[in-house]
Amino acid sequence: MSQRRNYGFERRRKQESRRIKQEAKLRRKTERAQEGLSGPEMGEAATTGTPPGQWEWFSPSRGRTVGSAVGVRPAGDPPDDWVLFTDVSEELAEPS
Repeated sequence: MSQRRNYGFERRRKQESRRIKQEAKLRRKTERAQEGLSGPEMGEAATTGTPPGQWEWFSPSRGRTVGSAVGVRPAGDPPDDWVLFTDVSEELAEPS
């Protein structure tokens, strides 16, 4: 096999690309510091969890989660191993 002829050029090109990326990163970091911002450049975090008025159940054997109305347990098909994920008061914890 013959050797690559432009090895030095490729190495310099990669170093130049790496240097440009690093300079851009430092520039963004100083801009954030001047503006008083911190952290990665990301948007608002998405809200997670179940909507109000709904309970979330998990079945380990099925490997999935299901939402249901408050106080209603998912269908009792075997295996009936549903675990309630939603935090509720003790009075409501025993679904029908």
